[in-house]
Amino acid sequence: MPDLGLEVLLKGTNFLRLLGGLWVAVEISLLSIALCIPLGILLGILMTRKNRLMRFLTKLYLELIRIMPQLVLLFLVFFGTTRIAGWNLPGETAAILVFVLWGTAEMGDLVRSALISIPRHQYESSEALGLGRAQTYYYIILPQTLRRLIPVSINLITRMIKTTSLILMIGVVEVLKVGQQIIEANRMTSPNAAFGIFLVIFVLYFIICWSVSMMARYLERKWS
Repeated sequence: MPDLGLEVLLKGTNFLRLLGGLWVAVEISLLSIALCIPLGILLGILMTRKNRLMRFLTKLYLELIRIMPQLVLLFLVFFGTTRIAGWNLPGETAAILVFVLWGTAEMGDLVRSALISIPRHQYESSEALGLGRAQTYYYIILPQTLRRLIPVSINLITRMIKTTSLILMIGVVEVLKVGQQIIEANRMTSPNAAFGIFLVIFVLYFIICWSVSMMARYLERKWS
């Protein structure tokens, strides 16, 4: 049987350390998602407004975030805030800020697409019933929008979870960083440790993303 280097995980607390690094990545993802969903809904509503200046500013924000790689944005926020503003942001805080900026832009565009897909007569019917603009969005438009967002937003959520692997570049000790530390510490005694460690990391990421997909399917069936 080929040596996969998995025995390294049985030494000391290596596997628990790997799980701890995974929790750091998941925690940053969950906090970012929790913040970018309401902000993205607000941005999506603003993007559908008829005000030309508002639409230009929201479109500019969306395109800037989309064009810029997440790693570059991480470096700009983490190192730029220290040099320009004198703030010494922790790596976790910088990562959450970047993921919120990115997730809000992407979620806003998804919300915009969902809003414009709702037939116009839904708005007209709510006006005929005497509902105000805020009541129309709260009771009629947003519930339909959220149902339409579930399938398309899962891709964004899983991408955000996987992209947390970049935060090791700004010193955050997450699952990949812990994996590298374990590999380096056992380089001489377990030369195949790299394959086993990265295989386990792949499985852990797969389990998390698969669980998110299953939850989304459940909600989609429940709300259909």
